[in-house]
Amino acid sequence: MKLNKLPQLQRREFLRRASALGVAGTAAPWALSLAGIGEAAAATAPGDYKALVCVFLYGGNDYGNTLIPYDSASYTAYAGIRQSLAISRDALAATALPVAAGGRQMALAPQLGKLKSLWDAGTLAVQLNVGTLVQPTTLAQYKAQSVPLPPKLFSHNDQQSTWQASSPEGATSGWGGRIGDLFLNSNATSTFTCINVSGNAVFMAGRQAAQYQVSTNGAVAVNGITKPLFGSQACATALRSLITADRSHWMEAELNRVVRRSVDAQVTLGAALAGLPALGTAFGTASLSAQLQMVAKLIAARQSLGAARQVYFVSIGGFDLHDLLVAQHPLLLTQVNDALASFYAATVELGVAQQVTTFTASDFGRTLTSNGDGSDHGWGSHHFVMGGAVKGGRFYGTLPSVSVNGPDDVGQGRLLPTTSVDQLAATLATWMGVPATDLPTVLPQIGNYTTRDLGYFT
Repeated sequence: MKLNKLPQLQRREFLRRASALGVAGTAAPWALSLAGIGEAAAATAPGDYKALVCVFLYGGNDYGNTLIPYDSASYTAYAGIRQSLAISRDALAATALPVAAGGRQMALAPQLGKLKSLWDAGTLAVQLNVGTLVQPTTLAQYKAQSVPLPPKLFSHNDQQSTWQASSPEGATSGWGGRIGDLFLNSNATSTFTCINVSGNAVFMAGRQAAQYQVSTNGAVAVNGITKPLFGSQACATALRSLITADRSHWMEAELNRVVRRSVDAQVTLGAALAGLPALGTAFGTASLSAQLQMVAKLIAARQSLGAARQVYFVSIGGFDLHDLLVAQHPLLLTQVNDALASFYAATVELGVAQQVTTFTASDFGRTLTSNGDGSDHGWGSHHFVMGGAVKGGRFYGTLPSVSVNGPDDVGQGRLLPTTSVDQLAATLATWMGVPATDLPTVLPQIGNYTTRDLGYFT
C-alpha cells in the first residue's frame, strides 16, 4: 500500500498530530506553534469577549504557608505541627481575613498584601482544599480503597497532568484546550484561541485547537526568513519558499501549510502588538510578571486578532520545597503577589476586568508537617480565583481541620480534597459560555459530581 493511499482515518490522525506540532514547537528554532488545521470564519461580536488565564505554580505550592490559620486555637495547632516552618502570628496581622463560618479566621502569607487588597475590594476569592479526584471521596473510602483514585498520587508529572487534563502523564489534551475547541468558530482567527506564554503545557492542547506559543517579547520569529540568512536576503527568500510552498505529497503539503500559517500568525501578531499604545500599568521584571504583561498586551490586541474567547497559560516554578522553604517560599509568593496585582490592574485599565478571570493551580499541595527544612508532596491545596466578575472577598469550599491524622488528612497533613479540579474547571468553563450539555466534552468525569457550579460568579 502506498503511503499516499493510507485510509482516511489514518490521514485524519496525521492531520490532528500535525496540528499539535505547535505544542512541541517551543524548543524548535522555526517555532511551529499554531492553532488547529481548520480556520474559523465567524466574525466576533463587539464587546462579547472573555478570557481565562491559568497561573500554574510548578512544584506543588505549600498551602500551609499560603493561607495560614489565624484565630488563636487554630494558630496554636498550626504552629505545633509546622514547628520551624510556622510563620509568626504577629507577621500575619496585616493580611488577616475576616472571621469565616464557624468562628475560624485565616490570614494570607505576609507577602500577599496586594492580594489582600483585591480580597477587600471583592475581586479575589479563595477556593479551599481543591485537588485531583475521580469522584467525591471520603476518608473512609480512601483508606478502604473502595473508590477510584487519581493514578500516581503525589507524583509531580502525573499530578500536573491530572490537574491540567484530568488524566495522568501521557494525556494529549487538557481542559483549557478543550474549552478552546468549543470556541474556535467564535474567533476570526482560530490560531489565537489558546495562547501559552510559558512553554508547553497539556492544559492548552485541545482535540482540534493547539496552543499558540509566544515569548514575553511577542511572537516567536522564524529568524532565517525575517532577516538575511548567512548575510543574504536571497537565502532568506529561498528558505521561506522551501518551508511554505505547496507540495504534491500530502504529508509535505500539510507540514508546509502548518509552517505557512505559523509565519502568517507571526506577521499578524507582530502588527497587532506594534499598533498598541503602551500600558500605563507597571509590571515587575520577574518572569511571571513579564508573562502576564504579555497576556495583558495580547488582550489589548484582541480586536485586531479577532478574538472573542481566549484561554491563556502562564507559570512559575520552584515550589518543590523539600528544603529551604522558609527562605524560598516567601520570594516565590512575592512574585505571585506582584504579578497578579499588576495583571488585575491592567485589566481594569483596558476596561476588561469583568471579562477576564484568572486562577492559580499547582501539582498538589504539600504536607502540613515539617520534614525539618521543608514540606513534602501532598494532595489538596488552596487556590485563588481573581477577576471583576468574581464574587470575591469570600471562601469557597470547606475549611480543613488543622490537624494530623484528622478528618481531612490522608497522612502527614496531606489534605484529602473536598472540592475537585473538575468542579472548579466546570465553574470556569460555564462562565466562559460552555453549555451544560458540552461540559462532559471538556471534563469527562464531571458526571460524577452533582455540584458543577461552585458559585464564583455573579
